[in-house]
Amino acid sequence: MTNIIQKGTICVEDLEIGMSRMLERKITQNDILVFSKVSGDENPVHLDEEYARQTIFGRRIAHGMLTASLISAVIAEQLPGHGTVYLSQTLKFVKPVLPGQLVTTTVLVTHIEYSNRRVTLDCKCKVDEKVVLAGEALVLAPSRKFD
Repeated sequence: MTNIIQKGTICVEDLEIGMSRMLERKITQNDILVFSKVSGDENPVHLDEEYARQTIFGRRIAHGMLTASLISAVIAEQLPGHGTVYLSQTLKFVKPVLPGQLVTTTVLVTHIEYSNRRVTLDCKCKVDEKVVLAGEALVLAPSRKFD
């Protein structure tokens, strides 16, 4: 289940520092299986409960990049939205996400260079109000001048 709070493209001319958008998504067993197939990452810590019990996590966990992909979803669909081009992304994996957990992803505008359309975004994924992933994205925002 995905809950997108607000959708739509915001051109660089309309962006402001402090704007934010969010998405909530429950990470399902199927999400993990599909991501494993698409990415080729079939690490048993994600797929094999018996194996995962023997790890530091004590159970299966979602792929870190599956969680990170929620940041991409917010950027591509909401802030700035369609037409946005990723330039870079930093990620710090703080805690694992378990199958069945609800992840709240928030993207916040922290810096804008209007002249070259570059926008810096603070990115966070949380489970139960605790940060599980944090990072910063630099994107090229869409512009009305290029419509």
